[in-house]
Amino acid sequence: MIIFSNAYIHTMTQEPFRGSIAVEGSKIVRVAPGPIDDDAEERYDCEGAVITPGFIDAHTHQGLFQGDIGWAGMDGNEMTDPVTPHLRAIDAINPADPGIREAASGGVTVINTGPGSANVFGGLFCAIKTSGDIVEKMIHKNPSCLKIAFGENPKSVYGKNEKAPQTRMAIAALIREWFYKASDYQKKIEKAKSETASGDDAKIPDFDIKLDVLARALRGEFPVHAHCHRADDIITAIRLAEEFNLRLVLVHATEGHAIADHIASKKVPAVVGPSFVGREKVELREISFKTPGILAGAGVDICLQSDTLPPLPYFQAIVCMAIKEGLDRATALRAVTVQPARVLGIDERVGTLEPGKDADLVMWSGDPTEFYSRVTMTFIDGKKAYSI
Repeated sequence: MIIFSNAYIHTMTQEPFRGSIAVEGSKIVRVAPGPIDDDAEERYDCEGAVITPGFIDAHTHQGLFQGDIGWAGMDGNEMTDPVTPHLRAIDAINPADPGIREAASGGVTVINTGPGSANVFGGLFCAIKTSGDIVEKMIHKNPSCLKIAFGENPKSVYGKNEKAPQTRMAIAALIREWFYKASDYQKKIEKAKSETASGDDAKIPDFDIKLDVLARALRGEFPVHAHCHRADDIITAIRLAEEFNLRLVLVHATEGHAIADHIASKKVPAVVGPSFVGREKVELREISFKTPGILAGAGVDICLQSDTLPPLPYFQAIVCMAIKEGLDRATALRAVTVQPARVLGIDERVGTLEPGKDADLVMWSGDPTEFYSRVTMTFIDGKKAYSI
């Protein structure tokens, strides 16, 4: 057993308090005010340091875009077909990518990583722990979501080659076309199984790996994360999600502040960011750290994300900048802990400090919502992953 005592604990389920945390193996077994006097193999007197749950990056591409080795590590976009829902992040993640190996130094213990936004249907993301050398042992949830993309990225990749999509109309049309195909595929399978069960010798359609993934999304087995910056693209994503009853999550939502009340009325969560980038594209002209605060103020459930910018050792800077531009501190901390855990459907194990949860916890020199506070120690699944 490991016991952390004399810490200022943010459980994310109640007001912070001074107390102790006991960890047995990979799990938290006790969180209590005051000391825990149980026998322990290791004890840490935190001397008033702050402990939070491990931070969760709800949208990134770490492990698929390994910049330190150039083109050889660029595995995030298969720019040969705009419809690639069957691609799986797990097949490209490199645990040795510095972007993953350094994450614990920034207090990030879980990332949701996957394909980029070159394709209309990018593929399947997965949520992984940021410690380990074999991806199967790092997997927290696979798949975690299906990635689709609106706007300039798919337009620029395929439009310049005189292929569809060249317009926003074509992007929406492709999404609609393929979800209709998947719906028909699913109905044929269900009909064939029903007829076979009743004694008829019905033929089940040949397996189609693309349509199988899309049919799973239609059944709600995983959410659909929609890359969209411009307000009109956000509206289109919501329109299509309602048409096909998809579990939609907005990713980026750069102009979400312009339609915050509408997004809130639709009860669609938003994974906001990255806000450190410049205005390299027209659709980023309104990029601002004010957006998460405006969305949260309207009642939208938000997460903060890196999208690999900044690197994960500096993930805390996203939280501090959002606070500086109007997001309240409690919501900002929730936006990198409990809220992304809920959006990703992994909150039964991570996102809060409670008995039975994974022992993913971060010790800080001070308040993590203050810029000059730093990570002094990170534990993932009860094992020390980083210390200064």
